Amino acid sequence: MPALTVDPAVSGLTVNGNGRVSDSGEPGLQPNSALSVTASVLNSSIPADKHNDDPFIDNDASNSVLQQQMRELNTQTLIKEGAEKLLQMPIGEDLRQKVQSELEIAKNRINDLTKSIETQSTRPHRKRGDSESFKIKMFGQPVNEPPKKKDGYEDRDDFRTSMQQATAYIKTLNSLNRPGTLSPATIASSSSTSPSASQHADVSRTRIDTMNQLTGVLQRNLRVRYDINVSEVVQAILPALSDRSTKQCRATAYRLIRHLLVDPRSVETVREQHLDWYIVKSLARDNKHIVEKEQVIKLIRAMVEIGSEKRSPHAVGSGTVPLSEAIMRAVIAIAEQPEDPLKPICIQTLTEILLIDVELVARTEGMRVLLHAMGEGPLEMASLLASAFLYIADSPKTRIYLHPGTDLEMALSGVTDAYGRGPEHADRMRGTTRIISSMLRTWSGLMYFCIHDKLAIRALIDGLRIPSLETRDIILDMFFDLLNIKPPDWHQAFIAGRRLTMYRKAQQPTEAGKASEASAKAQDSLKLTDQYIALLLLVFSKAGLIDALTGMLEETQVGSNLSRKATLLMAEILQTANRVLPNSIASRIQALPQVFHLAANYDKDASRIIGTSALAAIDSYNRHRTRSQPATSFKGNRSRANSVEEAVKRGQRQMEQTKIKMGMQMDDKTFQGSLLESQVMVTKDHTKWNFDTLHDLLEGPLLNPKRMEEAIKVSRHIRRLMQFYHPQSHRFSELPRNKTNARWVKLGCMLLNALLSSNEGQRFLAEDEFLPQLVQSFAQLDPFSGAPVPDPVFSKKRMQETLTYGYFEMLGTLSKRPEGLALLEKFKLFTAFYHLSDLRSREDIIKAIIDNLDYSIDGHSRIVLSKALTSSYKHIRLYATNHLGELVRASTIANSWTLRLLLTQLYDPSLEVQEVAVRYLEEACEDPAVLQIVVEMHPTLDHLGEVGHPLLLKFMSTTLGFRYLYAADYIDREMDLWFHERNIHYVIHIEVFLAKVFNVIPSSSEDDHDFMAFDGIVPPHFYGVMAKTDEGSQVLQDKGHFAEFASFIRRHGLESEDQDVILKLKSVLWAVGNIGATERGLPLLEEEEVIPEILTIAERSLVLSVRGTCFFVLGLISSTPQGAEILDDYHWEATLSPLGLPTGLCVPLDVDSFVSIPSWDPVCIDDGGRSRLEPPKTDEEVEVMTAIYNLANTVIANNASRSLAKMKPRPEYRPIFASPSMLFRALHTISSQRYRLPVRRYILDLFNVDLDEDVVGKLVECEQELRLPPPKELEANDSLKSPVEDQEQDQDRRSEASPTSPTSNGDHEHHDNPEHATESHSSSSPPTSPSLPNPHSHSQPQTQSQTQKQTNRQTLTSINSHILSPSTRAIHGRQTISESDDEYNSDEESVLDEDIAVERVRERENGGRSGRRRRPMVMSLRPVSRIVGFGGEESDAN
Repeated sequence: MPALTVDPAVSGLTVNGNGRVSDSGEPGLQPNSALSVTASVLNSSIPADKHNDDPFIDNDASNSVLQQQMRELNTQTLIKEGAEKLLQMPIGEDLRQKVQSELEIAKNRINDLTKSIETQSTRPHRKRGDSESFKIKMFGQPVNEPPKKKDGYEDRDDFRTSMQQATAYIKTLNSLNRPGTLSPATIASSSSTSPSASQHADVSRTRIDTMNQLTGVLQRNLRVRYDINVSEVVQAILPALSDRSTKQCRATAYRLIRHLLVDPRSVETVREQHLDWYIVKSLARDNKHIVEKEQVIKLIRAMVEIGSEKRSPHAVGSGTVPLSEAIMRAVIAIAEQPEDPLKPICIQTLTEILLIDVELVARTEGMRVLLHAMGEGPLEMASLLASAFLYIADSPKTRIYLHPGTDLEMALSGVTDAYGRGPEHADRMRGTTRIISSMLRTWSGLMYFCIHDKLAIRALIDGLRIPSLETRDIILDMFFDLLNIKPPDWHQAFIAGRRLTMYRKAQQPTEAGKASEASAKAQDSLKLTDQYIALLLLVFSKAGLIDALTGMLEETQVGSNLSRKATLLMAEILQTANRVLPNSIASRIQALPQVFHLAANYDKDASRIIGTSALAAIDSYNRHRTRSQPATSFKGNRSRANSVEEAVKRGQRQMEQTKIKMGMQMDDKTFQGSLLESQVMVTKDHTKWNFDTLHDLLEGPLLNPKRMEEAIKVSRHIRRLMQFYHPQSHRFSELPRNKTNARWVKLGCMLLNALLSSNEGQRFLAEDEFLPQLVQSFAQLDPFSGAPVPDPVFSKKRMQETLTYGYFEMLGTLSKRPEGLALLEKFKLFTAFYHLSDLRSREDIIKAIIDNLDYSIDGHSRIVLSKALTSSYKHIRLYATNHLGELVRASTIANSWTLRLLLTQLYDPSLEVQEVAVRYLEEACEDPAVLQIVVEMHPTLDHLGEVGHPLLLKFMSTTLGFRYLYAADYIDREMDLWFHERNIHYVIHIEVFLAKVFNVIPSSSEDDHDFMAFDGIVPPHFYGVMAKTDEGSQVLQDKGHFAEFASFIRRHGLESEDQDVILKLKSVLWAVGNIGATERGLPLLEEEEVIPEILTIAERSLVLSVRGTCFFVLGLISSTPQGAEILDDYHWEATLSPLGLPTGLCVPLDVDSFVSIPSWDPVCIDDGGRSRLEPPKTDEEVEVMTAIYNLANTVIANNASRSLAKMKPRPEYRPIFASPSMLFRALHTISSQRYRLPVRRYILDLFNVDLDEDVVGKLVECEQELRLPPPKELEANDSLKSPVEDQEQDQDRRSEASPTSPTSNGDHEHHDNPEHATESHSSSSPPTSPSLPNPHSHSQPQTQSQTQKQTNRQTLTSINSHILSPSTRAIHGRQTISESDDEYNSDEESVLDEDIAVERVRERENGGRSGRRRRPMVMSLRPVSRIVGFGGEESDAN
C-alpha cells in the first residue's frame, strides 16, 4: 500500500510542537520535526493513476460493482494507514478526535467491503441498477454519511440510520474499553509525555466525543431510546465512570445515562448495573467537580421523575422512588451542607421525593434536613417545603412520619426566637410570617397548629408580648394579612393620630360606582373565604389574641403608632366578627372585658387613660368607616342617607336647581348685561371670552325659549358662538387636546342642548352650517365620495391631538332627544356613520361613534350599533360587544332589544366575542326579570360548549328554562356527565382557586382572568341549580343520584386510606351541600338523614381536608332558614343578617372539637436487621471501623481523625486501606448512617482503591458475602430487657436488648483536624465499636486479664449491636445527643478500656451512678452490629 503523503504546501494549517493547530502558515514544529499536516488528509481523494496501477481492479463493464468496491477498499485502506501515522504525532485535541473517529469508521468499512468482495467473487454479476440497493441492503448506510431518504420512507430511514449510528458508537466505546486501544507506535512516539498518561488522555478524549455523539443521536430520535439496549450502553461506558477518568468524562457518561431513561423499565435496567457506588463517590467530591456533580443530580432527578411508581394519581407520599438508601444519604449530605451550590436543587429534589415516597425520606433521615431548611431558609425554599409538609400532614397515613408539637413548629422559629435578635433578623421574620400565614390558611396547617391546646398558635400570639417594637409591628402585619383585613386608605392617618373628620376626599364618580357595585355584590354572595376567616377569628380569640392586643396597649405609650396600630387591628377584628360570626359569639368578642376593665379602673389613672383612649379610638374609627363607605346604588337599591357622597350630591343638586330657577327669572337688563359680559359679540378670540358667564347663560336664561329667541334674532349672540364650533372655521377643531380646553367640549354640548329645548333653537340648527359641515368633513374620509383630502378634519392625528373628538360628544347630545335624531336623519349623518363603520384603518372613529351615541330611543342609533356588532373586523365586534354589555349592566330595567343583540353575539364566529357575550349575559341574568326575558327568547347554546355552560345553569334555575333544556335532552346528558366526571372537576376547581385566593399557591398570569372570576364565591353546581325548581328536584329524585350520594357518604364518610375514594367523597359532599343550599333540596337531605352524617365526618374524619370540605358544605346548608334551624340543633350556629336572614356562614359553638386531631405515635422505621454485616476478621479492621464510626460523632471526631491519620501509613494497616472489602464496609457505613459531606469525602479518601468496574464487582461480591440474613422476629418483652439482666439470667446468651436511656451528646461544635478538613456540626451520636487490645497481642498467649478484656469486648459488642435500634434512631435521630453527665476533654484518648465501658453501660441500665469521678466515655453507644456486623452468629438467634 502506498504511504500517506503529507505536503506542507497544500494547506496553511500546521501542527505545532505542543499539539495545537495553527493557521498562520508558519512552521510550528520543533526543530527536529519538519512535518506539516494538511487539514483534509483524511478525506483526500486518491489519484487516478494509483487506481489504475492496482492489479485487483478490472475495467470490464460487467464487473462495475466489484470494481467500485475494490476502489473504495483501496481508498479506505489508505485512509486507515494515514490516520494511524497521523495519530503517532503530537497533534491537537480536536484534530486527534476527528482522526480517531475517521479511523474507526475506516476499519468498519474495510471489514464490510472485504466480506462483500468475497461474496461477489463467488456469485454471478448483478445488474448495474441493483448494485446500490444491494450495498444498502447488505451493509447499511455508513455512519458518517447522511441517510438517503425516499418518498414515503423518510421516518423509517431516519430511524434506521440513527440506530446504525448508535450501534457504531457503542462498538467504538467497547473497542476503547479493550486493552491496547492505541497502537504501539503511538506509545513509542510519545517522547515528551508519559506513554500511559498520553494513552489515557487520548482514550478519554475519544470516549467523551463518542458519548456526546451518541447522546445527540438519542436526543434527535426518541425511538432509538426505546429500542436501544440500555444495559449494553451502560456496560460500554462503565470505564468512563471510574476514578481514573476525568471529571468531564464522568459528567458526559452520566449525561448519556440520563438520556437513556424513557420509562420505568429503563430506570430499573440502569439500577441493575450497580451504579450506586459510582454516584455516591461522585456526590462526595469537592466543588472542583461541580460539572460532574451537576450531571449526577440531573440523573437522579430523571430517575425520580421517570421511574417513580404511584399507587394513585391523587395519593401523596405512598409511592415508590427507585433510589437506594446510599444515593439518598449522599443527596441528603449535600442538602445539609451550607454554602454548597447544589444545596437548593438537592432540597428541592428531596421535597419532590417526600411527596412521592415519604417512608424513604424518613428512613434515610431526610425529614430532619427538610425541616431545618423550612425553619432556617432560604425563604423561597421554605414556602415550598411548608406546602409539602402540609400535604403530608393532611392524611393520617403520612402524618405518622411527623412528630406532633416539634416538626412543623420549626416554621415558627423565625417569630418565636426573635427576642434578642438584631435588626438584620427583621427581613427573615417578615418572610417567616408570610409562610406562617400561608400555612394557617390551609386546613392541615390550622388543625395541626391547634394540637396540644393550640400551643403553637399561643406561642405565635405571645410574640406580641416580646419587648421589641419592630417584632410586634411585623406580627401585627401578619395578623392583618392572615385575617384578610384591608384597612381603608386613610388608616395611616388614624395610626398617625390625625383627625378623620375632613380627611377623606371625594372619590371620582366612576371609582365610587365601581366600589359600590363590588361591595353590593360581595354582600349578596356567599364567600368561602369569609367562612374560613370566621373560623380563624374563633381560634385566635380562644387562643388569647384580644388579650395580647390589650396587653400591648398597657405596655406601649398612649398615642404611639404601635398602640394605635394595635387599636386599629382590634377595631377591624370587631368589625369582621360582627360581619362573619353569629351574634352570640361576636358579642363575646366585642365585649372587650379587659379594655373596659382598664377604662373603669379609677384606682389607677394610667390604666383608665389607656382604656378610655382605646375605646374612643375604636369608636371614632368605626363611625368614620361607616360614613365613608361608598353609597350603594347597585341594581336600583336605595342610597344610604347618611353617606358622605349622598350629602355632597344632595347639596349639588339643590345648588343647580336654584341656579336654573334664578336664570329663568332673569330680567331683560340683566340678560343683556350678561350677553355683553360674555365678550362673544366683542371679539372672535375665544381666549378673551368669559367662560363662566357663557356657562351660566346656557344653564339658566337660554333654557327659556323667549331668551333663546332673543339671543338668536336680536343680538345674534348664538350665531357668533355657533360659528366658533363650525368645523370649516378651524377654530374649535384646532384647539389642542388637554384638560384645560376640555371645557369647550362641555360648553358645546350645553349649547346644543339649549338649542334643542326650544323651537327657535331647533329651527336655527336646521338652518346653520354646523351639521352640513360635519357631513362634509366625514365625507373627506370616505374613499368613494371623491378625491381624497390631504389633511381631513377627522384625521387620526387631529383626533388624538386636538378637540376634534368633541364633535362626537356633541352628536351624542343630539341623539338623546327625538328632535336631535330628526336633525341627524335630515342631514344624513347616520349614512355617514354607516360608511365610516366599514373603514378598517379608522378604529378610533368607530369607537367614538359607538361610545357617544345614545341608544335610549329606537332608531338609527341602534342600527349603527348592530352594524358594528356584525362588522367584518373582529376587534370592532369585540369592542361593540363590550359596550353593549356595559349598556345592559347600567340599565335599571330589562331591555329586550339590548338582550336580543347580546344573544346575537353568542353566534359570533370568534370565540373571544362569544366569551364576552356569555360573561355579560350571565351577570345580567342575576336579575330574574332579565333571566325571564332571555329564556323566553329560546336561544340555542349547544354550539358554545363549555363557554356556555354557566349561562345554561342560569336557565335551569327557572321553571321555563328547565323545561326548555329538558326538552332539548340537555338535562339528562349533563346529569350523567356530572355524576361520573364533573363532580370531581368541581372539587379540583374549588380547591385550586381557594389556594390561590389564600395565596397558598401563586397564580400565573395566564389564569389571572379565571382567578378574578372566582374570588372565593361558590361557583354554581349543576345539582344545586337543579334543586332550585320543583321539576329539577323531582328529576333528581327520580334518577336516584341523591340516594347514591347519601349511601356513599354513609359507607365511606370516615375513609382515610384510599385517595381516590376520598376525592370522590369530597365531590359527593359538595354536591349534597349545593342541593341542601336550596329550599327545595333541603327536604332531600332530611329524608336521607345526611346532615348528621356530615357532622360526624366534620368532627371525626382523620383526613383534614375532608373536615374542611364538610365545614364549607355545612355553610351551604345553613344558607336557608330551615337549614340554619336544623344545624342549630346540632350546636352549629349560622350568621344572620340585620334582617334575620342567613348569610350562608356557619361555625361550630364548640370549635375545639372541630379543630382537634387525635393524637398519634410517630412511626418507628426498622429495617429488621437486614443491613447487618459480618464482623471484621482482625483487630486492625475493628480499630479502623471504630474510628470511622466515631467520625460521625462531633465530640470525638477529632480524635478519630487523628487515629485514622496515624493508622494509614503504618504497614499493618496498609492492606486494610487497600482492601475492597473494607471499602465496602466504609461505603455501607456512610450509606446507613448520617455523616456530613466533608466527613464522607474524608472517609472515601482514606482508601487507596480506585473505583472502577472490577472494584465495583468486588464490592457487589462483598455485599453478598458479608451481609447477614435478617434475624427472626423478636418477642416484644425481649426488647425491653437490659443486657445485664439477660446476662444474669443466661450466661450462655448474649445481651441484645436496647437500654431504656441511651447516652447522648449535645449540640457542641468542634473544629476538626485541618489535616483532614472535616467540618464541625452537631449531629446525633454515631455507632461506635469498643476499643480493642493491641493489634499485635493476638500473637502472644493470653493472660487472665486479656481473657477478661476479651470477654468484656464480646459483651460490649453484643450490647452495642442493639442499643438504639433503628426504630429508636428514627424517633431520636433528628435531635442532637448530649453526654450530660460526662465532661469531654479533647486531649484524652478516644478509646477506653473494655471493663470501664462495660461498667458504664451497666450503670446506665441500672439507673445509678458511681460516687467516684470516672474518665469521660468518648465512644458512642450506637448499633455497631447494624453497620459493622458485630454480633456474628449469636445475633441471628434474634
